[in-house]
Amino acid sequence: MDLDMKTLDAAAGPAGRSLPHESAALHVSGEARYTDDLPEPRGTLHAALGLSPLAHGRLLALDLALIRRQPGVVAVYSARDIPGENNCGPLLHDDPILADGELRYLGQPVFAVIATDRELARRAAALAGQAIQAEALPACLSAREAHAAGQYVIPPMHLSRGEPQAELACAPHRWEGEWSVGGQEQFYLEGQISFALPQEGDALLLHCSTQHPSEMQQLVAHALGWSSHQVQVQCRRMGGGFGGKESQSAVFACVAALAAHRLKRPVKLRVDRDDDFLITGRRHGFDYRWTVGYDDEGRLLAAEIDLISNCGHSADLSAPVMARALCHFDNAYWLPHVAMHGYCARTNTQSNTAFRGFGGPQGALAIEIILDGIARRLGLDPLQVRQRNFYRPGQDLTPYGQRVEHNLIQPLTERLVASSDYAARRAEVAAFNAASPVLKRGLALTPVKFGISFNVVHLNQAGALVHVYTDGSVLVNHGGTEMGQGLNTKVAQVVAQELGLPLARVRASATDTQKIANTSATAASTGSDLNGKAAQDAARRIKARLAPLAAQRLGCAEAELRWADGRVRGPASAGLDFPALVGEAYLQRVQLWSEGFYATPGLHWDKERLQGHPFYYFAFGAAVAEVLVDTLTGEVRVLRADALHDVGQSLNPAIDLGQVEGAFVQGQGWLTTEELVWHPQSGRLATHAPSTYKIPTANDMPWDFRVALFGEPAGVDSIHRSKAVGEPPLLLPFSVLLAIKDAVAACGPARCDPPLRAPATPEAVLAAVDALRRPPVAAAAAPAHERMPL
Repeated sequence: MDLDMKTLDAAAGPAGRSLPHESAALHVSGEARYTDDLPEPRGTLHAALGLSPLAHGRLLALDLALIRRQPGVVAVYSARDIPGENNCGPLLHDDPILADGELRYLGQPVFAVIATDRELARRAAALAGQAIQAEALPACLSAREAHAAGQYVIPPMHLSRGEPQAELACAPHRWEGEWSVGGQEQFYLEGQISFALPQEGDALLLHCSTQHPSEMQQLVAHALGWSSHQVQVQCRRMGGGFGGKESQSAVFACVAALAAHRLKRPVKLRVDRDDDFLITGRRHGFDYRWTVGYDDEGRLLAAEIDLISNCGHSADLSAPVMARALCHFDNAYWLPHVAMHGYCARTNTQSNTAFRGFGGPQGALAIEIILDGIARRLGLDPLQVRQRNFYRPGQDLTPYGQRVEHNLIQPLTERLVASSDYAARRAEVAAFNAASPVLKRGLALTPVKFGISFNVVHLNQAGALVHVYTDGSVLVNHGGTEMGQGLNTKVAQVVAQELGLPLARVRASATDTQKIANTSATAASTGSDLNGKAAQDAARRIKARLAPLAAQRLGCAEAELRWADGRVRGPASAGLDFPALVGEAYLQRVQLWSEGFYATPGLHWDKERLQGHPFYYFAFGAAVAEVLVDTLTGEVRVLRADALHDVGQSLNPAIDLGQVEGAFVQGQGWLTTEELVWHPQSGRLATHAPSTYKIPTANDMPWDFRVALFGEPAGVDSIHRSKAVGEPPLLLPFSVLLAIKDAVAACGPARCDPPLRAPATPEAVLAAVDALRRPPVAAAAAPAHERMPL
């Protein structure tokens, strides 16, 4: 890690300093309370879900009497017991809480068992195969199959610019290709859980591990036929979310709430990891088919591409995921003539959802694969081809109509090329491969340009509430949720900075729909941008009320006041302690609490035309990865990774560096080890536990991992000129995948383009090596219209 301590020590106040995560000590001591750690009142019941045994079928009958006879069972509920709307879908209301009439995927909740003990509830629910009577129907399990049949969860999307067909026809080189990338399980350490407690007067308190408390409040209210003000949702912290608890926590929240309401007793629903896999969705897998035209220098002249996402059985958040994928196909590159077609395929699998990056990685990965293939066909260094296609002055308008302002990609890449010693290492890799018949090295550099804001404009708003107590301590509550990413720490730093206090004097409390209403999800990397600004607004309102009193006591103008180190000073005085000022303000009946609000300015978006200004700014980054591949086993070792990432003027460099490192390894897992497999006949997800689904471990980390922050303040009025850090760095490990491809290419002739699929598991690596060792056709001699094999 590269941490400039001199810069941090010079920072005035808490903002911009590397301070510990507010719950760090609680995390390592085991004292941090998650939903399952909350005390269970006497009489608490436990729920489990009976799941569909078929990937697709017609529900004929339910033998719930069998389930009710099981030991410990108190009640069993099906769709007919839901008094309100049977829906947990966030946008199109097309996803039932409990199946009603049609079974859509293997693992779909069909009924809920409520028992005196969690294990007894699970045992009863496990009899679903005997209780469910259904007629099997043909199942569609792949996006390509659904696309061929015209089965979509929403109508296709199209985004174009220029004359791509005409330019493709006259391009010096033309290439038709196809590729695919798999999905990815969020694998949050704390599984899905909801704990519902009935309150007086037909009300409900719901403790829920969710990134979107307001949506849980609304969906529970709709399911019970209630108004939103009858449902209170709280979330102190989550043990990870990664997008998987944005919309997909709803089914568990609704079932727990239904049971608690019907039985007038507390009900907890905590699913097993296997059931979590079988019930919930994950990152969308994508299939790509493209035609591109380019010149002898590797410059893209025109492109047309189909992006086909596997959405699962319902829409969930697939529409905005596809919109973001289309808006990130350009990544860091100028595309003068382009046509993109997005198809959201409906399959009989779990409904795929948000995952860190939210379609952006799937969109940007396609152009990186294309540019890498162009470079190999021309015999050029892929980095050289990438740099020739970068956005630059005069060529800085995205296909969706937003200009790339404050573009850092060229200087950032140049700094990384120098600091990573890219040129010398490229020569070393070539020399090593020439002398090594079995072990091959690969090297790749990939850039990132990532837009920050929700594509849906109205979601870019946030509220906060700040209380100053008479002893000078401060409590802040905001609409964001803490899932380990340090949001509460950063928001507290912002408030402490504004009031001139040490961070220890500011505390962040649990997210609560009775404190901040109508919140947006903590997603799209906007948590600090939105909630930090809202909290700053609240703190500034309090500060403005205190300033006249402070100026009067210190005999100076309000503009001359300095708020720092727990004191308020004038130009010629020792100043006042903040608690003393607050105590006097209370006696003078000055309001010591305030709400704050923030709405991101300048955003507009036409979702029909896919045109507008959807992002407040862009975050940039780049990474160099060097790998070693064993061509006999397919095993891969990441020898070194250099990442340089743009977080603006960091609010907390230590937290931001941790976010970059974590995103890199998580993205590396998506592209190298995490493979999802469904049984081709039954439609059962075969990789539904750590024994079969391989997330990266400490041993998969780059042996030499060098991460640095670029350090350029944001060019817009973001919170303290910082930039988002949650999602953009997940694109940095594209460099790992393409370095593996580079190593595999060393097994073949010059200008070969290895057919490496993703994730690049050992099996995938061996398949690509074997394909190259068959009698190859060099790219230079290939037909003008070749199709890259899968």
